[in-house]
Amino acid sequence: MLDPSDRFSGRVENYVKFRPGYPPALIKLLASECGLTETSLVADVGSGTGILSELFLKNGNSVFAVEPNAEMRGAAERLLGRYNGFVSVAAKAEATSLEAESVHFITAAQAFHWFDRNKAKKEFARILKPEGWVALIWNERRLDSTPFLRAYENLLLRYGTDYSQVRHEKVTKEIGDFFKPDVFAVNTLENRQYFDFESLKGRLLSSSYVPNQSHPDFEPMLAELERLFASHEKEGIVSFVYDTKVFYGHLSRSR
Repeated sequence: MLDPSDRFSGRVENYVKFRPGYPPALIKLLASECGLTETSLVADVGSGTGILSELFLKNGNSVFAVEPNAEMRGAAERLLGRYNGFVSVAAKAEATSLEAESVHFITAAQAFHWFDRNKAKKEFARILKPEGWVALIWNERRLDSTPFLRAYENLLLRYGTDYSQVRHEKVTKEIGDFFKPDVFAVNTLENRQYFDFESLKGRLLSSSYVPNQSHPDFEPMLAELERLFASHEKEGIVSFVYDTKVFYGHLSRSR
């Protein structure tokens, strides 16, 4: 299995263009439930190309975007460097290099399942201010709510290199252990994404668990994707429906 820090190398262009954002309602949720304000300092850990970081930057927050992959971090720096509050940090979740008790919020969007959870928990507790919040976020693609989504899931199960092993749903059951002895809350927001065929192909190829161009399954996979699209498109468009899951709570300050 690939090192999590290296999994998305070579996929960054597609990641930037075709990965979903996060609904603006996420900011409202964290404001109402966790007291997020424009002055809250945020560490977005495993920030990738900065998709979530930008949502906070637009809200007026200063954001430490912590990302170990140089290619993804470079994309974030190009895209978000215009924001005064953006700070790019070359580090991992388990050793962020941030100062102790320095941030009000830690977020991990589409990333927590790659972390060493025990080491990350200790690091998060170290850098959070007292009564700070952790929010773990995923865009969970609905797997079986439409014939198209069912067919897309079957394509991943057939061609994915290690899809079954790395699906983030496997780690959500561990979230309770991560927050213990503290409690956490869960909220779900709806999110959608629309594709023509080229953008659907880009979305597929942004995933770390699908074959790359050198793999013998690459061309058969794209041929199957084209057949799938032709069977389900309406006026040249198909859509993904996501449940944006947000798990949020405090972390005990005990080590």
